[in-house]
Amino acid sequence: MDISKLFTLEGRVAVVTGGTRNLGRHMAEAFIAAGARVYITSRKAPDCLKTAEELGENCIAIPADLSTLEGIDSFVTEFSKHEKKLDILVNNAGAAWGEPFEEYSEKGWDKVMDINLKSPFFLVQKLHGLLKAGASAEQPGKVINIASIDGLRLNPWETYAYHASKSGLIYLTRRIGARLIADHINVTGIAPGAFASDMNRAARDHGDAVAQKIPAKRIGAPEDIAATALYLAARSGDYVVGDTIAVDGGLVYAAIGASIDTD
Repeated sequence: MDISKLFTLEGRVAVVTGGTRNLGRHMAEAFIAAGARVYITSRKAPDCLKTAEELGENCIAIPADLSTLEGIDSFVTEFSKHEKKLDILVNNAGAAWGEPFEEYSEKGWDKVMDINLKSPFFLVQKLHGLLKAGASAEQPGKVINIASIDGLRLNPWETYAYHASKSGLIYLTRRIGARLIADHINVTGIAPGAFASDMNRAARDHGDAVAQKIPAKRIGAPEDIAATALYLAARSGDYVVGDTIAVDGGLVYAAIGASIDTD
């Protein structure tokens, strides 16, 4: 067994949405290091172009607003000018919104649902032909949806649409996975826990305090999310379908264990 072949992405083409910073950037960087050509996208064109320049010639920026069908169509049209197939799609772009229950706004609800749940579905739908073009039983295409442990358990914050969208994305991963395996496309998910990011400012700004509540006693490192994404994207993940992996230092399952009545 040649272990090096299990984790290579040599010659593969990937798209990472929300790929300019934080988890998206970590995954894009890992894919490039493993040999892939990676397209990153985000709403902010300057950030997109800057990140692509920093990650090198195998990183190409296509700025787009994926919260709308028009933005998705625009991205797919532009991507199709560059490539005839797509091997790996990472739906990582996300948004959060917190407000008290009595004041929670339609604006916040729609923003979160559009980018966290609607966008992954329609992006996969619009890229389906390109994913099929590069897929086979010997080398399946990959779709990796980035959910959250907040789709697996409750946090104490009033982030209603975020909870709903991430739990919905986990089940959508199963539903799309059941359909697309017939086309040799494996759909899987990752549910990150506490990683330092602009969205998780508690982990970013108070990492030591947050770490004390995690069984592993640390927050996630860039290598933790990058390695999990690489595992699913490469040959190593070719027999994983529909599942979502919690990458959280044991937080979700510690909570589950603590809630079990052992009497």
